[in-house]
Amino acid sequence: MSFSVNVEPSGHQFHVEEGEGILDAALRQGITLPYGCRNGACGACLGQLQSGEVVYPDGEPRALNADAKSEGKAVFCQARAASDLVIQVREPIEEKELQIKTMPSRIAVMERLNHDVMLLKLKIPDSERLQFLAGQYIQILLKDGRVRSFSLANAPHEDELLELHIRHIEGGDFTSEVFDKMKVKDILRIEGPHGQFYLREDSTKPTIFMAGGTGFAPVRGIIEHALAAGSKRPIHLYWGARTKQDLYSHTIAQAYANQHEHIQYTPVLSQPDANDNWTGRTGYVHEAIMQDYADLSGYEVYAAGPPVMVYAGRDHFPENNFDLKNYISDAFEYQK
Repeated sequence: MSFSVNVEPSGHQFHVEEGEGILDAALRQGITLPYGCRNGACGACLGQLQSGEVVYPDGEPRALNADAKSEGKAVFCQARAASDLVIQVREPIEEKELQIKTMPSRIAVMERLNHDVMLLKLKIPDSERLQFLAGQYIQILLKDGRVRSFSLANAPHEDELLELHIRHIEGGDFTSEVFDKMKVKDILRIEGPHGQFYLREDSTKPTIFMAGGTGFAPVRGIIEHALAAGSKRPIHLYWGARTKQDLYSHTIAQAYANQHEHIQYTPVLSQPDANDNWTGRTGYVHEAIMQDYADLSGYEVYAAGPPVMVYAGRDHFPENNFDLKNYISDAFEYQK
């Protein structure tokens, strides 16, 4: 059995399975309800229960005090639906509406994605959750006071582990440590979420993603979130790299296009290796977009990756009638 949940004032609707947490169901379907600890203690997920009935199988959570109960509120991270519901919550739609947290994290997974990109998956304490918008980034706080910023590659509904794609920078102290010294179970202190690179969900414009190198990480998070939300907005993903091996998640990008009619994928190599036997597009990725879209006036473009690529798009897309107010970008300024 499942129940429907209508969210006011946004008008969003989702379904929750019997015994499933209301917050879990919302995140699974790409609906961003507010939350914090996800254990019923902090009260960040409190909202108004306008109609319907909820139950708390593990007992009433700490945040549901007498005042909250008398006002008809519910703790949605712990509540289970016992009927169809109408709830009222303020859904965070901008980065300024999210709480920035500082917390320890433990490296749960390390995996080489290619010759110079490392996948890190970080586990934060069980009593915490980091609420973020798909495409945002976190900062790793180093012991000497320096910080290193990395985009989150996972979508918010898969927040048990925080996924980072870290490219090795020649002569880079931190990235060299990641590749040569770090190991599973090491502790890193993090802060976030940060950044304005996230999907503008109030827009209906078809979307072009221009990723360069590890700029694929935040783009992946956004696409996964859009798919979870059931969005059918047309998406064209362009991924620029030097050689084929630099397309470190090529099969994942191909799967988006193969499995979803509204998604296209175009990889573009600037310096293909002779051994690649590459028959696809070559050159600069922003030029490939301009060749394919002579009129960009009706599009929204998301660009993430090397500054030279991001700035090239900003400088040249207006030549194809593009309005820069629809350009959402994240230039990766690499730090040693």
